[in-house]
Amino acid sequence: MNWFDKLHETFIEGARYEWLIEGFVNTLIITIGALAIGVVIGTVIAIAKYFSEDNKKLFWVNWICDIYTTVIRGIPITVLLLVFFYIILVSADGVTVAIIAFGINSGAYMAELIRSGINAVDRGQMEAARSLGMSKAQAMSKIIFPQAIKNILPAIGNECIALLKETSVAGYVAIVDLTRAATNIRNKTFDAVNPIILLALIYLILVVIMTKLLSVLERRLRRSDGK
Repeated sequence: MNWFDKLHETFIEGARYEWLIEGFVNTLIITIGALAIGVVIGTVIAIAKYFSEDNKKLFWVNWICDIYTTVIRGIPITVLLLVFFYIILVSADGVTVAIIAFGINSGAYMAELIRSGINAVDRGQMEAARSLGMSKAQAMSKIIFPQAIKNILPAIGNECIALLKETSVAGYVAIVDLTRAATNIRNKTFDAVNPIILLALIYLILVVIMTKLLSVLERRLRRSDGK
């Protein structure tokens, strides 16, 4: 049997390629959904810590944010996924659980990235904005935050790529993601080589595409700064 016949037997017979399509779609849905949640949580926490650091009345806000980041970053993502699937969101479907679990996990890392970007902006800009009559919220949204995002865009891009690869453990909660699809095909066909190689290639292609898109976005931001 030549290689093409083996590929036909592994992926085409029994329409097993449909598992890969389903896994590909689920992987993208989980990644995009988790990224959106992570960015929102990370932004809220970063801004909350920024405003509470020098305000003794809001010490409890800073304390809550620190607990969140410490706990979430201290629990492996696989364990966190199992906790949400079997304990917290027992009635939800696997994809929803994965989006929430990965999103909450990503939020803890995004918070530190965004906070570092905010802190990198000269605090004198906040004072200048306040002297012009802006509120702290206005200064943050119009001056500080846009600069922070531009500064940390490469780091956020790396977090996006890491998130995509982390979703490969989603199969632990009975989700047909790319890894689970390849595993199912391997178990059915006893072909351990082709499904795994194809799986690696798919992830590699996705990462390359994401890297290229981020490079294009960075170039456009640099051009906008130069105008």
